[in-house]
Amino acid sequence: MDFKNKTLIVIAGPTASGKTAAAISLAQHYNTVVVSADSRQFFREMSIGTAKPTGAELAAAPHYFINSHSITEPFSVGDFERQCLQLLDELFKKHDVVILAGGSGLYIRAITEGFDDLPTADPDIRDRLNTELAINGIEALQERLKEIDPTYYSEVDINNPQRVIRALEVHESTGKTFSSYRTSKINKRPFNIIKLGLDMPREKLYDRINQRVDIMVKDGLLEEVAGLTPYRQYNALNTVGYTELFDYLDGKTDLDTAIASIKQNTRRFAKRQLTWFRKDKDIVWFDAGDEKLVDNILSEISKVRDLA
Repeated sequence: MDFKNKTLIVIAGPTASGKTAAAISLAQHYNTVVVSADSRQFFREMSIGTAKPTGAELAAAPHYFINSHSITEPFSVGDFERQCLQLLDELFKKHDVVILAGGSGLYIRAITEGFDDLPTADPDIRDRLNTELAINGIEALQERLKEIDPTYYSEVDINNPQRVIRALEVHESTGKTFSSYRTSKINKRPFNIIKLGLDMPREKLYDRINQRVDIMVKDGLLEEVAGLTPYRQYNALNTVGYTELFDYLDGKTDLDTAIASIKQNTRRFAKRQLTWFRKDKDIVWFDAGDEKLVDNILSEISKVRDLA
């Protein structure tokens, strides 16, 4: 099918910047759907801590890749690329425009540009790195990643052991850095792509993050994490909002300290998201706090292509 008149509108930005609301407004304007590019919202078992769209938001526009997988299923960025491109082939048969929204830069890049096939994980290397993690903690692995691949270190969520170990095992297996696999020739997609980014003053963004964490706790985040304790060995749960509360449940820290750590680690993660997205010169940025945000976005889109 000829997709030259089809357009994927990407809504990117840091956590808590309002991507979900903007994506839904655009989906309603174009009578289309939202495809999530949030690497944590795929998983059915994780809801409160991943800030998934609410029931009302999900009802406001059709969503894909929300609650689509289980934490017990291996699901890589390569899997997402294949499945999402197949989905877009079907969606573009029905819609001229599709919205892709999320804060996972690697997953957005997989859809808009693609990347070299990463080497298959060496089980022996992974087992050894996981043993080092269990014995020495993540700090030593973080420092090693910083030394061998400062580019990826500046962008990745370094508090996610899965991401850190994956980068280290790629380097040990191939002698090449993980970031080098993301700098090769762009895979041209058969549809048009418009990239939009949401941002706001850092102090305001950090306040929103802190408030969001407080709301998560009030809504039952601790209970959600406690219920997932039998599954904590799965990589999907090695992430901000969950690891800190597992430490609390293990008696390693008190609850106030765990919550403060969630806020701090989320703020750090937002900073890394912005570092990643700022390197993409094709993204047009908007002030997420502007009352006319959606109107401004629609105006920009109409300049690029007559869609409005």
